[in-house]
Amino acid sequence: WTASTSLRTDVHDEHLFVLIHQVYELWFKQIIYELESIIQIMGGQVVDERNMLLVISRMDRINKIMKIITDQFAVIETMTPFDFYKFRGSLGSSSGFQSAQFRRLENMIGIKSEHRCPYGQTMYTSALAGKDLQNALDAEANPTLFTVLQTWLSRTPGLEQEGFNFWEKFKSGVNKYLAAVKAAAELIQDAEEKKLALAGYESTRVTFLSITEEENHEYLVKKGERKLSHRAIQGALLISFHRDEPRFQLPFQLLTSLCDFDSNFIKWRYSHAQMVQRMIGSKAGTGNSSGFQYLRSTCGNRYKVFVDLSNLSTFLIPKEFMVSLDRQMRRTLSTSNTFNGFHSDNNDTH
Repeated sequence: WTASTSLRTDVHDEHLFVLIHQVYELWFKQIIYELESIIQIMGGQVVDERNMLLVISRMDRINKIMKIITDQFAVIETMTPFDFYKFRGSLGSSSGFQSAQFRRLENMIGIKSEHRCPYGQTMYTSALAGKDLQNALDAEANPTLFTVLQTWLSRTPGLEQEGFNFWEKFKSGVNKYLAAVKAAAELIQDAEEKKLALAGYESTRVTFLSITEEENHEYLVKKGERKLSHRAIQGALLISFHRDEPRFQLPFQLLTSLCDFDSNFIKWRYSHAQMVQRMIGSKAGTGNSSGFQYLRSTCGNRYKVFVDLSNLSTFLIPKEFMVSLDRQMRRTLSTSNTFNGFHSDNNDTH
């Protein structure tokens, strides 16, 4: 639906239906506009840290828009299924699946073709043509919010092996933590409780091996269960563990904002699916999709681009098991640094 879409019947509620979709398209346009600026700022060889507040502000704007467009479903739900049926037939093959801006938006945040749920026997591109198709394909080929974030996280100060070498310190802390968990389980006197505690330890050990051993992580990436590179995960964990350090405070806010975006996007998808189920039940959608069934399938983790950030808490360990920052690293993360950004060569400028 575009701003020029006209009514096809004289049914009163068709006006609301068309208007709501036009409003969605306007908000999608604004989100795309914000994403373009964020990707441009984050996509440089050096990300000027003085721009981080601007990036966070624009992500916050996107999140507020997502909440608004989710709340809009409450307006369209004032229309009953019987009211909708009066003009549904006039919609023909028109469908939200054909929204070129929505597909472009999905591609810009980093949803990959292999992670998309099947839409019958066709690709999403089959519903697009001309400039709309080209814009969607360009968004898929160009740097996305996901790819620029991944590169940026990979350059996090403190990951350098010749420097602070956070990852070796993290793995050492994990081993100490696991040893403490196992020792506590061994001290339990009750046989059944001890058995459960040791099983819990083993489960925790395997979980940590999935991140400390790079080949295990890459296997999960190939399965589609993880998305960020191993190096980027390291950067995200380093920022999370030391989020109180001045230089990591804004990056941590950005990671939190991206988690919020994932959550808000899934809430929008879920609300959309619930609205469709209410209006047409289990019938096929107007674009020959499976309707509610298809929309419900898009509400899972495969459509959460930043799901790895939400799962970081899986790998948090008590602070007493982590090696403290040394003097040089504290200096690097202090506000006394010249804010020249996270560098592509991993060399920090003081």
